[in-house]
Amino acid sequence: MAKATEVLLEPLDNERLANLCGVLDENLRQIETAYDITIARRGERFTLQGHPVQAQLAAKALREFYAQAEQHLTVDDIQLGLVELANRRESDQPAPALLTRKSELHGRTPRQVEYLRNIQAHDITFGIGPAGTGKTYLAVASAVDAFEREYVERIILTRPAVEAGERLGFLPGDLAQKVDPYLRPLYDALYDLMGFDRVAKLFERGSIEIAPLAFMRGRTLNHAFIILDEAQNTTPEQMKMFLTRIGIGARAVVTGDLTQVDLPRGQRSGLREAREVLASVRGIAFSEFQKEDVVRHPLVARIVEAYDNQAAREARAALEAPKE
Repeated sequence: MAKATEVLLEPLDNERLANLCGVLDENLRQIETAYDITIARRGERFTLQGHPVQAQLAAKALREFYAQAEQHLTVDDIQLGLVELANRRESDQPAPALLTRKSELHGRTPRQVEYLRNIQAHDITFGIGPAGTGKTYLAVASAVDAFEREYVERIILTRPAVEAGERLGFLPGDLAQKVDPYLRPLYDALYDLMGFDRVAKLFERGSIEIAPLAFMRGRTLNHAFIILDEAQNTTPEQMKMFLTRIGIGARAVVTGDLTQVDLPRGQRSGLREAREVLASVRGIAFSEFQKEDVVRHPLVARIVEAYDNQAAREARAALEAPKE
């Protein structure tokens, strides 16, 4: 068994210790999950059991959070802080500031910061990577920022209405109600960043529009910030159609995860083809996210890694299989 790592948090402050640990030590459980260790505590003394390298990282995290614990630390604070600690590096440029209802919103990892810079510096930006890396949320935040600063006159959010490996059958209601389940993540991001009442008013004025990708055909979108979400489920024809909708004074962000394509077997993803065809086109930026950029529960990054490892094993097995 690995030797335990001892951590003594000084100066002793019982209120800060309570803020650090959280209700029923829920914050400590998040740190345990993130670093795959166990934490025992007696007062200000913490005993960390696990791989020595991981235990040292957890010890550093405990000291960092204790320094911040003058205020109550929520589970969200701990999870976001863990992401920043895992990706911390010196940078000569500050992360772009976004004008949204959430003043503390910023890129948590170097790739997220690069993504935000790409969005601000390019007319078309692709954000590609696994779930939980902030591709869509940061794109919507950038759209809200551009709208609030009056760089654009409206926000248009779209995604292909493709079922995620299921057959939902007939959906009741009018057209808006039928497509609403596919677009719900975009609504949620807007409500979080602008507030429900303001978003409702902007919908009424037509300043915000959310629609299935099929509704984009034939339109020219001027002075707008357009986001195409779940782009891995577009066909090459749909992707070309979308990209050629971009008009004067417009900016577009395309997001997707190439490991979660729900198109019929044998159908090539428009996002995959666009990454190959447009890689050298000036004015278009590509941000590629990795599992290290996941900003969700600490387990999500390890789940992504486990699936990646399984895919790699299957690929090796296919190559090593004897040919008939």
